[in-house]
Amino acid sequence: MMNELSLVQRIVVWILPVIFAITVHEVAHGWIAKKFGDNTADQQGRLTLNPLNHIDWLGTVILPGLLLLTGTGFIFGWAKPVPVDARNFKNPRKDMAWVALAGPVSNLLMAIGWALLARLGVVIGIEAISLPLIYTGVAGISINLVLALINLLPIPPLDGSRVLTGVLPNYWAWQYNRLERYGFLILLVLLYTRVLNALLEYPMYLAQQLFFSIAGI
Repeated sequence: MMNELSLVQRIVVWILPVIFAITVHEVAHGWIAKKFGDNTADQQGRLTLNPLNHIDWLGTVILPGLLLLTGTGFIFGWAKPVPVDARNFKNPRKDMAWVALAGPVSNLLMAIGWALLARLGVVIGIEAISLPLIYTGVAGISINLVLALINLLPIPPLDGSRVLTGVLPNYWAWQYNRLERYGFLILLVLLYTRVLNALLEYPMYLAQQLFFSIAGI
């Protein structure tokens, strides 16, 4: 659907969904952490939707930009991780699992919001107004689903690994988290070898069908 757009149009369509998807994801972590008793993110000014407070130049700007320019059809990224001090939690591993889960859940909620925006474009039916809403809505659905699915993978330090750590016995949780030093390398290898695409292709297809149906497209 995006192939008919020029590069400039694609940048305009994707920029807000990407920034909001990454920013709100991190704020959600900090907000839930505060609910469980850790004010670290709030004290460091990270509970804000101002993207400048969350930008990681590689993950928020360079990587998404390169993926968009190369037309891979697969765009993702990350922001500076929100600081969380689990020592402030009553039940550190279980509470951290909820904090981790907040990120992907926020992406799914945003995907619903972007689907409703696209549906508004469908309902309006005036091309000059509808098309920008529909294209931006589709971009918002796509980036948020990608971020939710990737972050739910049980690869330390992705959010899915924190959730899994919360349910594993102490010894196995400790052993499992030792993989964190290799996590980014594992993710890059999975991406380079297209194993990541194969893992996510079918879940992404099913999720897109659901959210596109909400959007009426």
